Amino acid sequence: MLTTRAHVRLLGPDDRDEFLALAAEDPVVNVFADYRARVTNLEPRGLGGERWGRFAGDRLVAGCHMGANLVPVQCTADDVTCFAEPALARVRSTATIVGPHPVVAALWQAVGERWTAPREMRWRQPHLQIDRDPDVPADPEVRQTTPADLARLYPACVAMYTEEVGVSPETAGGKDLYRARVQQLIARGWSFARFDDEGRVIFKAEVACATPYAAQVQGVYVHPDRRGEGLAVGGMAAVVALVRERIAPTVSLYVNEWNAPARAAYERVGFTETTRLSTLMF
Repeated sequence: MLTTRAHVRLLGPDDRDEFLALAAEDPVVNVFADYRARVTNLEPRGLGGERWGRFAGDRLVAGCHMGANLVPVQCTADDVTCFAEPALARVRSTATIVGPHPVVAALWQAVGERWTAPREMRWRQPHLQIDRDPDVPADPEVRQTTPADLARLYPACVAMYTEEVGVSPETAGGKDLYRARVQQLIARGWSFARFDDEGRVIFKAEVACATPYAAQVQGVYVHPDRRGEGLAVGGMAAVVALVRERIAPTVSLYVNEWNAPARAAYERVGFTETTRLSTLMF
């Protein structure tokens, strides 16, 4: 495996247990990288990218997942700059950089002059989590979705993604891939929704990744015609209860700093802020 004077090298299956131990130092913030390591055993083909590590002697002290998402793991600002060269090699295949704000800022300072300019920079996104029962009653009409719900659920997923990211997931021939992703989440029991009497999705959310420690929620959406009614509060309370019962003991998510209604809803449910993340989108 490649090694440099900075003691940075590519990780592989033999490094899996040490990498999981590193991620477990903050298992909620590191849930994505932890999850990907568990399901792929750090095999590059399964990862859809590479996993790099920085070592102090023989001890792994920092890591970086580099695929469609570039995600630092337990990095200081000094650690992450050591991953600049392998990161630059992936400039055309990385869609997002996401991680704790000081770490992402340090990485961007190291690579920004040589990297494609992001189409959007979200610098201080509150990272929220809850590891107990929600503070408000759960909406009893929110449930895990089934394959029979796909035709109604998929348009809501597309609408949420487009609104949040600014680009439709169906662009550039992505429809089949995105539809398969929605089907996969349904099959895993990671998709939750409430439907109205006309069969429309009026609230939905999904689990993006999960480990024995935590599950990260994404794709929270309320139909535009029903916003302002408090559906997100009861809906997220239901998601928290269902996820903690069936998937993982801690539920996390991150939210845009400017999204005051969403932040207020999560606070009412009982989520608390633990750190600030940054997301750079390409």
